[in-house]
Amino acid sequence: MYGLRQLAVIILLLAVSLNAGAQDDFCSPHNTSFKDGERLTFRVYYNMSFVWVNAGNVNFSTKLEDVNGHKAYHITGDGKTAKSYEWFFKVKDRYETYIDKETMLPDRFVRNVSEGGTKINQDVAFNHKKDEAISNKKSYTIPKCTQDVLSAIYYARNIDYNKHKPGDKIPFNLFLDDKVYNLYIKYMGKEQITTKMGTFNAIKIVPLLIEGTIFKGGDKMTVWVSDDDNHLPLRVDSPILVGSIKVDLIDCSNLRSPFTSMANKDN
Repeated sequence: MYGLRQLAVIILLLAVSLNAGAQDDFCSPHNTSFKDGERLTFRVYYNMSFVWVNAGNVNFSTKLEDVNGHKAYHITGDGKTAKSYEWFFKVKDRYETYIDKETMLPDRFVRNVSEGGTKINQDVAFNHKKDEAISNKKSYTIPKCTQDVLSAIYYARNIDYNKHKPGDKIPFNLFLDDKVYNLYIKYMGKEQITTKMGTFNAIKIVPLLIEGTIFKGGDKMTVWVSDDDNHLPLRVDSPILVGSIKVDLIDCSNLRSPFTSMANKDN
C-alpha cells in the first residue's frame, strides 16, 4: 500500500494531453453525489504469488464547515497499513481538502504523509480567480477548474456518465507535487460486479496511470463505480511493480442518495 495519494490515482487519475474546452464535467458547480457527514472505508489487499493479504485501510469523511465567510466541504482521507504489513512498507497518511460548496473547486489542500520512512508535508492555497496555486510559499499558474488529488475524487463523482459512450475520455486538470497534470477518465460502459458487500450494477473505468513509485504508467488498472447517484468507488484492480493490488469499498454511511446500485446482498 502506497498511501492515499496512490489510492486517489487508482480511482481517478489518468495521464494524457488535454483537449482544450472539453472540461464541461469538471467546470460544473453541481454536486449531486455526496453530502455533509458521508463516511467511506476502503480495504487494500496485496497479492503476490497468488496469496491475498490485508495491506491496510483508507477512510474518507466529509464535513460542511464555514471557511473564510463561505461554506466549504472539509474532506479528510486517512490511509494506514495493517500492523501485520508494516514490516514490508509502513504508511500513515492524512490528506485534507476544502471544496467551495458553490463552485466545487478546492480552496486549500493539506498533505501530511509518512510512507516507508519518507515524510512529506504540503499546504496549498488556491486562488481560482487569479488562476494561482500557492504551495510552500511559491506561486504557480494553474488552468481553469484545476483540482487537487483529493477534491478530484469527489468532483469526478458528479460526472453524468449516462451522457457518455464507451471509449469516451473525460479530461481535467490536477495540481499535484507543484505540477499541473493534464488528465482524463476513460469511460468503458456498465456491468455487474460482486464484492463482499454484494452484487452491484457498476460503471467501469480504465485509467491510464501517472507513473510513480509503485505503479507503472499505462492502462492495466480497472475501476468500478456504483451506477447510482452516489457514484461510489466499489472496487479497483491493478498490477503494480511487484504483484498486484485490489481496493474494495467495505463500509459507507450517511450517503446523499439511496444505495440503489446494489443488486443483492449476497456475499
